[in-house]
Amino acid sequence: MKYSLLLGLSLLITSCNTAQTNSKKNLTRIDYSNTITVEDLKNHLYTFSDDKMEGRMTGEKGQKMAAEYLQNFYKANGITAPNNDGDYYQEIPAEYFGRMDEPKPSENVVAFIKGSEKPDEVIVLSAHYDHVGTRDGKVYNGADDDGSGTVGMLEIAEAFQKAVKDGNGPKRSILFLHVTGEEIGLYGSKYYTENPIFPLENTVCNLNTDMIGRIDPAKKENPNYIYLIGSDKLSQELHDVSAAVAQEYSDLELDYKFNAEDDPNRFYYRSDHYNFAKNNIPVIFYFNGVHEDYHKPTDTPDKIEYELLQKRTQLIFQTTWEVANREGRIRADKL
Repeated sequence: MKYSLLLGLSLLITSCNTAQTNSKKNLTRIDYSNTITVEDLKNHLYTFSDDKMEGRMTGEKGQKMAAEYLQNFYKANGITAPNNDGDYYQEIPAEYFGRMDEPKPSENVVAFIKGSEKPDEVIVLSAHYDHVGTRDGKVYNGADDDGSGTVGMLEIAEAFQKAVKDGNGPKRSILFLHVTGEEIGLYGSKYYTENPIFPLENTVCNLNTDMIGRIDPAKKENPNYIYLIGSDKLSQELHDVSAAVAQEYSDLELDYKFNAEDDPNRFYYRSDHYNFAKNNIPVIFYFNGVHEDYHKPTDTPDKIEYELLQKRTQLIFQTTWEVANREGRIRADKL
């Protein structure tokens, strides 16, 4: 990408940021980003990936407890459900989960912040909150997979809600979509895109967060990074805005290693953003890569790099802020 383009976008972002200071409490997007703290992320994650959650297997007791935790968080912070009935659950019938031996009903958890100027244009933030349960008496806590993305999304939602209370709410709407059934086949996100709460044609983009709390062993000498996948697959504009935001508001390296068409891992097809991409909705998948505790009972909250989790969450917040408040809507330009 040419530096001049990035610089131009950077200056645009800076000017937008200046405009945002003319507000009720004279706070900026940086102030709201700074409300995303290591302490809050850690407190959430130690609860969310505790043994009491029993590995959050789709349809099981632990997953139901995790869903209740998410719902209670949104209620406590005054962040509403997307429907007027106040229901934070998008119910998914048991028969939808065809792969399971004894499928049980489950639910996506959804919360909503309405845009102040363009409420019909919706940004969907997603993270799966299920994991693989217990095996041979051992709890698979899934602290990184995807407890890290889940608690990051809670902190992003809280930061935006503080902006709303200050009169600085986003111009476009934001849907916080916690999906179930990812580990058994991306079922929760598939169900949402087949039964969208808001029309897919009104969905600006999907920013999906799946594992952002650890360090890929291949990056141990340069841990200040985040892998981005899919950002340029459908929208060069989204890719460019994402890069400019990172340049302006983060010191994280954006690593596109797994974005290659010939990536043997095929990560682009393996998380919930893909169900949005299949519907021609621009996406970004934020990812730290796999590690020695991936899908093992040793994926526990004490191994999370919390300062890095904070920085990655703040980057996603800043990207969301930019997409939500910029003049023009991000659009797909590739098929």
